[in-house]
Amino acid sequence: MNICLVEDENSLAEMIRLNLELEGYDVTYFGNGLEAKRAFEISTNYDLIILDVMLPHVNGIELCRQIRTVSNVPVLFLSAKGTTSDRIDGLKAGGNDYLPKPFDLEELLLRVGVLTNVAKREEHDVIEIGDFRVNCKTFEVTNMNDSAVINLSKREIALIELFDEKANEVIARSEILDKVWGKDQFPTSRTIDNYILNFRKIFESDPRNPQFFHSIRGVGYKFTK
Repeated sequence: MNICLVEDENSLAEMIRLNLELEGYDVTYFGNGLEAKRAFEISTNYDLIILDVMLPHVNGIELCRQIRTVSNVPVLFLSAKGTTSDRIDGLKAGGNDYLPKPFDLEELLLRVGVLTNVAKREEHDVIEIGDFRVNCKTFEVTNMNDSAVINLSKREIALIELFDEKANEVIARSEILDKVWGKDQFPTSRTIDNYILNFRKIFESDPRNPQFFHSIRGVGYKFTK
């Protein structure tokens, strides 16, 4: 799992990074708020972000608000400011947890473990297709470039989940009909074609030359990740 650490105190950051890596995490590190802000404008594709509150140039509270405009990735605040009002400010900004400095390393690792386990559970509920995030619980597709939201039907979500489960494999029409429609219904293969056409309109930049949803003549369909 990939953790992003934003901390300007070099010795503390190195200690945190070393111990996270010993626990098996991949760590991306930024030493000030401005570096992190620029990076988060491109991607927040992490399993957890650990943010110091008092950062140079851009503070952690502002960074968390920026993150929350595009992502629900768990955020753990670290801060020398540990009053109740400080913790409330962090949680109101969208933080999931708040750990005052100085802290016990074992407590930090335990909190990281809890938050990354949440991320693992939510990972199964969200499928990324290009610039889009499909939330399989809310049936919503979010464009990560402009935050526009499209609503899908329950069956469309079921079909996307099947494609994601069998990503990069060719799936026979009969298997799709059986798993998504069930044996007590009798749709035609043309029904699947209509769903695929709709997916291409939503997810493909050029529906005539699909990058993700492919029709394999005489066999079935393939979803490419």
